[in-house]
Amino acid sequence: MRRIVGIVLAVLLIGGVAAAVVAGRDSEETGTATKTVRMVIGSEKAAFFADPDVVEALAAQGYTVEAETSGSWAMEGLDLDGYDLAFPSSRAPAAELAQKHGVRGILPRPFYSPLVVVSRRGAAEVLAANGLATPAGRTPGTLKMAAYLDAARRDRTWQQLKGAERYGELTGTLFISSTDPQTSNSGALYLAAASYVANGGKVVASDAEVERTAPLMRTLVSVQGAQQSSTDAAFRDFVSGAGNPLVLVYESQVAALLDEQQNADDLVVLYPDTTVNSDHTVVPLTDDGRELAELLGSDPTLRKLAVRHGFRPQGAITEFTAATVGRTAYLKQQLTGVRQAPVPTSAVLRELARRARG
Repeated sequence: MRRIVGIVLAVLLIGGVAAAVVAGRDSEETGTATKTVRMVIGSEKAAFFADPDVVEALAAQGYTVEAETSGSWAMEGLDLDGYDLAFPSSRAPAAELAQKHGVRGILPRPFYSPLVVVSRRGAAEVLAANGLATPAGRTPGTLKMAAYLDAARRDRTWQQLKGAERYGELTGTLFISSTDPQTSNSGALYLAAASYVANGGKVVASDAEVERTAPLMRTLVSVQGAQQSSTDAAFRDFVSGAGNPLVLVYESQVAALLDEQQNADDLVVLYPDTTVNSDHTVVPLTDDGRELAELLGSDPTLRKLAVRHGFRPQGAITEFTAATVGRTAYLKQQLTGVRQAPVPTSAVLRELARRARG
């Protein structure tokens, strides 16, 4: 596990408790850092900004970063006075933040990460045997979204799937664990992809389409019971062996795990055949914030470090491809065979999330 540079304090933010980490070193120690940039970020980027190599690369460019974590959709309710930037995990919450704070111009998107489903090998084999996924072996598997949603509509259990009897942990209703769609980006994007498939391959846009797809969205969420507010917590539970055998996470979290853990034989990564990429989008609130955001996307060292943490830099496939050599049993170097679903407007997505949560 990469060393956390410093834990400054825990702050109570709207939508939950968020840890605050300082990604920086004393300017006297480095001799270069001159500007301190305060920001609020999605939890999936905390390890990146706490990485000592990232700290050093930022200091070399004259920056120290203080980062606090929050659910992407919960950022809208935060008091961002005194912050230099907000860094949610996709464009939709970023666009709302930009409108609220009067930020004009193109919002920087330094890197992105597709959503994937992590599974234990036994669960993945059962899904494949029942037509819900393609087998995983030397390459990652594929989750067949239409078949999975049909199983969800019918409240299918693991016990109804052939082969599940061989695995004692596969009991109860078949479902994917996701985060709270009202506060967390990954949970909201899960509904975006699922509603697109449920709506016949068309983005949900009208009241009638919301009405038609909302019951299934409710089914996908209600079966989970209490949901985590961040993918970081959900992924930690999965890695520890707790909770549901199918969990929706960011591809970058899988890549980071592979960088830290030598033995991942029981881990299977399923790429949904219809998904939504999470475009990590910066909302600059000050000039310093915008300068740092542009640096994340243009500085070669920071781009390489982003790849090391599993993020895909915008505009470059070769960097990610080179970094994932030897990991192709878990990670797709290119997202072939994965359809990107358009994301509904923020208003529609919020309404779907509201109905899903009941």
